[in-house]
Amino acid sequence: MFRKVLFWSHLVCGVVSSLVILMMSVTGVLLTYERQILAWAEKTDYVPASQQQERISLEQLHFVARTEHNVITPSTIVVTNDPGAPVAFTSGRRGGVNLNPYTGEEMEVGSPELEGFFSTTTGIHRWFNLTGESRNLARSITGASNLMFLFIVLSGVYLWFPKMASWAMFKIRLAFRDNAGDSKARDFNWHHVIGIWSAIPLAVIVATASVFYYPWANNLVYQVHGEQPPIRGSAPVLGEMSVQASVGSVPATEPVYLSLDDLLEHAQAFITRNGDTWRQVSIGIPSENQSTVNFAIDQGNGGQPHLRHNLKLARETGAVVDWQPFSSQSPGRRTRAIIRFLHTGEAMGIIGQTIAGLVSFTSLLMVWTGLALAWRRLVTPLLLK
Repeated sequence: MFRKVLFWSHLVCGVVSSLVILMMSVTGVLLTYERQILAWAEKTDYVPASQQQERISLEQLHFVARTEHNVITPSTIVVTNDPGAPVAFTSGRRGGVNLNPYTGEEMEVGSPELEGFFSTTTGIHRWFNLTGESRNLARSITGASNLMFLFIVLSGVYLWFPKMASWAMFKIRLAFRDNAGDSKARDFNWHHVIGIWSAIPLAVIVATASVFYYPWANNLVYQVHGEQPPIRGSAPVLGEMSVQASVGSVPATEPVYLSLDDLLEHAQAFITRNGDTWRQVSIGIPSENQSTVNFAIDQGNGGQPHLRHNLKLARETGAVVDWQPFSSQSPGRRTRAIIRFLHTGEAMGIIGQTIAGLVSFTSLLMVWTGLALAWRRLVTPLLLK
């Protein structure tokens, strides 16, 4: 009885959510290598080696960004570990400018067409690319469909096991058959084989997506570690060392600060001391009397949170004031950070992305074969009456 109820629940959820799952699977395939494609497009616009001379100081570039490119109060300088890469000055989430590190001229890097394509595809994937109040409705539909998809995957694993356990039956459901017979047998074979081999990565991808849709799922990530979920919009809690650095006594003489380039060299030396490499460093532009500078270090592909760390240096000496590697975060925060990029596979690099893309493609085949089987079971008997 339980198996029968589970089967019909599996079938109904599959039919109801099939079109949305199909949409999310197609867009998931298209987004598989988004990061690499955009990075390739940007790199084609980098400064060629023949034009690389002496670099302009970060202070000078900062002045150019503010005075010549209308970047009002830039908050962050992003330096990429590539001599041809621009130096980016950002202000908030969207404002900013990319400057040639050798001339100070603005650099247009990347492809607006590609960026627009991936932005639209992401919008379709998440909420049918709708705007305004319609987006909330669309998001609720994709969220509910995602939950049904998770149920379909988990219930499908249970239903995959044959009623009569035997090696012959397992072989039928584990491998593709050349002699599957008619189209119904072929669809049955494909649905079971594809489903069982993609079940684990697909369950991870679908389950992690639920964290983005539902606050209860997001909070659960922290609660399983015995932590209180953070309140959105709340200010980060300063560590003891940070508090001491910010409320120390006023110096008797005017301090002499190292340049941002010298501080960046200190940060690079700290990173490479143990043979580590870095891809990108984001420097928090300090206020006039701020005694420390923050460096956000990315040693991965941009989608690997376990390779992101924070470093704080004293502006006068370049000494390390605080070092916060990813491992220093609480288990809940680490898990939540990784979940974001487990969904896309990026947390595991190119291999993880490839697996995520392949699983998204196999989902298309499961939707097709599942609907074909459902049609034969539900509709065909009515047409034959």
